[in-house]
Amino acid sequence: MKKTSLQFLQAHTNMTSVIGELVPGLFGSAANFNGDTTPYSLFVETVEQVPIAISITDKKAKILYVNEEFSKVTGYKPEDILGENESVLSDKRTPRAVYYDLWHTIRSKKVWRGTLCNRHKSGHRYIADLTIAPMLNEQGVISHYIGMHRDITQAHEADKRVINQKLLIESVINSSPIAMVVIDDEDKVILDNHNYKALVSDLDKGEPAAYFLHLLREEMGGLWMELQTNEQGFNNREFRIEGKAGRRARWFSCAGNWFKENEVHADAFFDNVSKQYLILTITDISRQRRQMEELHIQTLKTVMSEDERVRSIRETLLGAIHQIHMPMNQIRAAEQILKHKCEAQNAGLLQILQQIQHSGEEAIATMQNCIPEILQTAVIPVNINQILHEVLLLNDQRIWGNGIDVHWQPLAELPSILGSENRLRVLFHQLLDNAIDAVCASDTGEQRIKITTDADADLLYVSIEDTGPGIPMEKRSKVFEPFYTTRVLGGHKAGMGLVMAKEIVNQHHGFIDIDPSYDQGCRFKISFPLHRQELGRLG
Repeated sequence: MKKTSLQFLQAHTNMTSVIGELVPGLFGSAANFNGDTTPYSLFVETVEQVPIAISITDKKAKILYVNEEFSKVTGYKPEDILGENESVLSDKRTPRAVYYDLWHTIRSKKVWRGTLCNRHKSGHRYIADLTIAPMLNEQGVISHYIGMHRDITQAHEADKRVINQKLLIESVINSSPIAMVVIDDEDKVILDNHNYKALVSDLDKGEPAAYFLHLLREEMGGLWMELQTNEQGFNNREFRIEGKAGRRARWFSCAGNWFKENEVHADAFFDNVSKQYLILTITDISRQRRQMEELHIQTLKTVMSEDERVRSIRETLLGAIHQIHMPMNQIRAAEQILKHKCEAQNAGLLQILQQIQHSGEEAIATMQNCIPEILQTAVIPVNINQILHEVLLLNDQRIWGNGIDVHWQPLAELPSILGSENRLRVLFHQLLDNAIDAVCASDTGEQRIKITTDADADLLYVSIEDTGPGIPMEKRSKVFEPFYTTRVLGGHKAGMGLVMAKEIVNQHHGFIDIDPSYDQGCRFKISFPLHRQELGRLG
């Protein structure tokens, strides 16, 4: 093969000058084809044995020389291809524009590098990574072209498969109805889908992955590191996210799985270094949660209605007992006076007073026996935001029916407190009920209720303010007293609401007060300690 190519090259050109053009000054002025110099032999053997297909053509692309690798790549032996035009390798699938660029470049005495679709002697196509360089004579005129190319079909197919796999994965991920994201061990997002991108603007929490990772680590604690180390996944981690101003809260369920991937950079070539990634899925379950919430609210309405009925009975009976005690105290005082005088003419009256006293005590005892008990409830971690949200839903008909503008501004990551859900629900239901009544009774024109939550290192704060007529300063110390009310003629309630509210706050070791600095209506400020001992059970 070598002999055939070299003989053809010698027969059709001056071999020494061609080689001199390839490597000027290699052989010196005395170099010639018949010389058996070591540089010449070494050069020929190098070109012949190099694992790159090499061909030399004249200016019209007639092939004058090919090496052994050329025959391996193309399938053409020297006797098949020598003297033929290089175009014999071309396939019509290569666009004309590519060949135009090729010839325009090399005729401009520049090196062209590119990719062609060539045809093997057997007929099958292959992808050729090609470099063509013009060879210039001493006058700087192009005399020949040297081409070098490799069959990169397998590499091209492998690259295409990787790209197709990536596109397939991206297509599957993007078609998923849930948000998906791949995160590296530095919490950086490597891959995400359209639904995940939508969360960036929807949640307004910065990078959603970082936000949910923070929530997951906070909630799972040491379990997070254990699962990550063992590459075990997690499922159904649910979080309630407060929405933007004027938007409803949303619920999300998170699931994740860790996996490792071998690094591809040069530093990891011999060490087989791997890197860990997390596939995190974030599912919006707000619709399901709202359906559950609606059922929950209906149940709460039933429970609250029954609770309100029981408390109404208690309030009525306690009010009646309170009213009976006033004349009973007067009768008792009169009885003591008559006993002290010891006058015979008062004996009958004294007996009547004693009978009235006895009957009154029996009546009070009977009413006390009729007072229904309030069942005790367990003390558990309570999300005050959730309680307030439920109370708002319980009162939504009154709120919207009266055209009240509610400003709900909860702290997004409010810590839980230990307490009784039922008792706290009654507390805030009473305060909101009072606020609605106050706003409806106002003649200022603005009907607004604002509810906020906040927290610091020690306390959790709740503020409920309204634009009602407010409570006069001289009466603020009395509103927490039994049977005192600011409503005209006592209204239809016995004035035990704020007494009950204060009692519930006290049971939770908290404080309730009326903000003296607020002059646009009334603002109740409630605070609860975040760190305290168990409360046991609350009634």
